[in-house]
Amino acid sequence: MKKNSLRLLALVSMLALLVLAACGNDEKADGNKGADGNKDEGKTEQDYKFLSLLTGGTQGTYYPLGGSFAEFITEETGIKTTAEVSQASAANMTALKDGDANIAFVQTDIAYYASKGEMMFDGDVIDDVSAVGSLYPETVQLVTLKKSNIKTFEDLKGKSISIGAPGSGTAANAEQLLEIHGLALSDIKAQNLDFGESQESLQAGQIDAAFITAGTPTGAVEGLNATSEVFIIPVEEDKADELIEKYPYYTKEIIPAGTYGSKEETPAVSVGAMLVMQNDISEELGYQITKAIYENASKIQHAKGALIKAENGLNGIGIPVHPGAQKYFDEVNQ
Repeated sequence: MKKNSLRLLALVSMLALLVLAACGNDEKADGNKGADGNKDEGKTEQDYKFLSLLTGGTQGTYYPLGGSFAEFITEETGIKTTAEVSQASAANMTALKDGDANIAFVQTDIAYYASKGEMMFDGDVIDDVSAVGSLYPETVQLVTLKKSNIKTFEDLKGKSISIGAPGSGTAANAEQLLEIHGLALSDIKAQNLDFGESQESLQAGQIDAAFITAGTPTGAVEGLNATSEVFIIPVEEDKADELIEKYPYYTKEIIPAGTYGSKEETPAVSVGAMLVMQNDISEELGYQITKAIYENASKIQHAKGALIKAENGLNGIGIPVHPGAQKYFDEVNQ
């Protein structure tokens, strides 16, 4: 009898352990649910001690704008946000994917490549980053000194040319523009320099020209022009048409007379600058971030601040829009 009682007690204990284990598994499976039973849609303000916003080099346009954006986001969300120097577009997309940053500037074409696993992201699709919004056109500028004998793309053959930092959007733009003009990287002495390095190398006579993709006026080009008069090599209309037909994320652009002291307009092409953020940022926090930027853009001192408007926020976006950003644009663009 005693043995039977012990066996019964052991059986009851085993059943109790099985029930507890099952409950534990259910709780684990539902661990991403909030107090209301709904799944948590992302990280909120309480989950962040700070936010990092990746820009580009200090001589580009992303860096000064990023400083303003960081201030706006800090004020709107209460989360200390810091603008950080980076190697720009391609590196920024990878950093967000790896969890090394939360928000970043990127060219629209580079964001598209990342979402498809193409070009510099060959076989490495980045689908955990989404768009905050479009900002302004980024002009592809082929910069040389006015005193040089380089006046057209054809004059680049055999010359030492900076095509931008390794893996940058500028490098992709340079290769595509060279291609349209019948040139390959093997036809030039390609140098992988960032904007500041390009400025210094042009000034020192170490290179002959440099590709710089950034909003105009660009700090590096202005700095160079302060010591040596610069010349922006034009992209003729037929070549621009050919480029756009093959790579539709480009648009025609005019660099206004007076930019860098020029007396005439300069035809060029551009891609878009946009802001992206990690998908795991909650809808509400994403909304606040987007609102902070677009409702304070008029305070930005840089010339590109005037182009950052909510009505243009979804223009040229080639990747999914963050639900928080979409909520903001739906609200203000009714």
